Amino acid sequence: MVLGIIGILVSLALLITLAYRGVTVVIAAPTAAIVAMLFSQAPLLASYTEIFMPALGGFITSYFPMFLTGAIFGKLMTMSGYATDIAQTMTRRLGSRQAMLTTVLTTGLLTYGGISVFVVVFVMFPLARELFREADIPRRLLPATIAHGMLTFTMTALPGSPQVQNIIPAQAFQTTSFAAPLIGVIGGTAIFALGMVWLEYRKRRLMGAGESFADLTALERRSGADADVSTQAQSVVMSGSPSRGSESLTPPNHVVPFIPVLLVFAVNFGCTILLFPALDWGYLQEERFGGVTVDERAGVWAVLIALFLAAVSILVLSLKDAKWLVGGVADGARNALLPIFNTASEVGYGAVIASLGAFALVRDGIFGISDSALVSSAVSTSVIAGVTGSASGGMTIALNAFGEDLAQQAAEQGISLEIMHRITAMASGGLDSMPHNGAVITLLMVCGMTHRESYKDVGVITLVIPVLVTAALIAAYLTFA
Repeated sequence: MVLGIIGILVSLALLITLAYRGVTVVIAAPTAAIVAMLFSQAPLLASYTEIFMPALGGFITSYFPMFLTGAIFGKLMTMSGYATDIAQTMTRRLGSRQAMLTTVLTTGLLTYGGISVFVVVFVMFPLARELFREADIPRRLLPATIAHGMLTFTMTALPGSPQVQNIIPAQAFQTTSFAAPLIGVIGGTAIFALGMVWLEYRKRRLMGAGESFADLTALERRSGADADVSTQAQSVVMSGSPSRGSESLTPPNHVVPFIPVLLVFAVNFGCTILLFPALDWGYLQEERFGGVTVDERAGVWAVLIALFLAAVSILVLSLKDAKWLVGGVADGARNALLPIFNTASEVGYGAVIASLGAFALVRDGIFGISDSALVSSAVSTSVIAGVTGSASGGMTIALNAFGEDLAQQAAEQGISLEIMHRITAMASGGLDSMPHNGAVITLLMVCGMTHRESYKDVGVITLVIPVLVTAALIAAYLTFA
């Protein structure tokens, strides 16, 4: 058993190291799983084909439609010029003096409006860079500012978020994306406010020390020239563009671009609150549908419909260029493949670890931390998300391993499953932002910064503050509920 625990720790260290060094998780996850299997003397081939792959396939089966429609929607928003126009409109309204606030709010609007966190950084970076240049804000704060809008309050806290991190707990607890709206709004507001306080504090401190936007980054100093590293990174990561290259359309006015974004929220809300409860779902009990209930699928279905209709609305609003925009659908579909396979591979890794005998000690340790289902859910999700470097992957692993027990325990303790949903989602967005997190690595690469230059602020914004706010919400609920 001791050897098995050592194997799990070694495999985790290997997974983190490989991810940090840029090895794709599709390769790193099964490699790390093999190490854990060897230490535990588990059968390699059987564990890979009968445990790793079914878990990987199960995640893809459940969430690929969301990744697909989300990626296509994000591609169409970029090609149509809508995303850029929204950012420029927000900039004009708030002004360059509020460069950081403008960046956070615009990024948050696009993320909450349905553009995946894997895509929005490429939309926001060029605009944020110019805002920072005009306001002469040190460039090292660019990644943290963009991260605040895409990886914190809009990803897990605000009710109705179409991001997958807000949908996964809906599957486990049979809730909806609008679960526990009051807790979500309070938590989201607190994370937003504390994040802005930190960013403003850091801006004053760095500028007071004489640092400015014009200072070369470490990457630029090493290259010996003021090269636009971020542009090179963007061309590598976001490969495959339509015939017009990187060209995008010009919206007819500054109102139209907001329509698809608002449509995502309106349709998601309408399906969840009004349409689905009014429909007869009795046919779901037929054998061919596996006995699934609408409560188990409502969150996914509502977001799926919302993203699909929002994508269609872009084509309708740009009829004269619809043929060219349709050409980008294939690129959007391709952009969905790597993110979901990365996450699914982490889920497969977690399934293998959970199948090992030594994992029973880990499970007992997590449940031994507290008798509260709420605390156990938050801790298990946050720890595993930190280990895998993925909020969605860590949450899926935790809920697959503990979800039924946590739901039963919550019912016995009188804890609302909606509260379980919201706290679990928020907990996934804390320790996941360790240095090996894929989104963090991509963000730093696109912004042309190093971990040494910018991770301190990214860590405070996306890790420290969300963890503290989530812990405070748990304490408040257990004290006053």
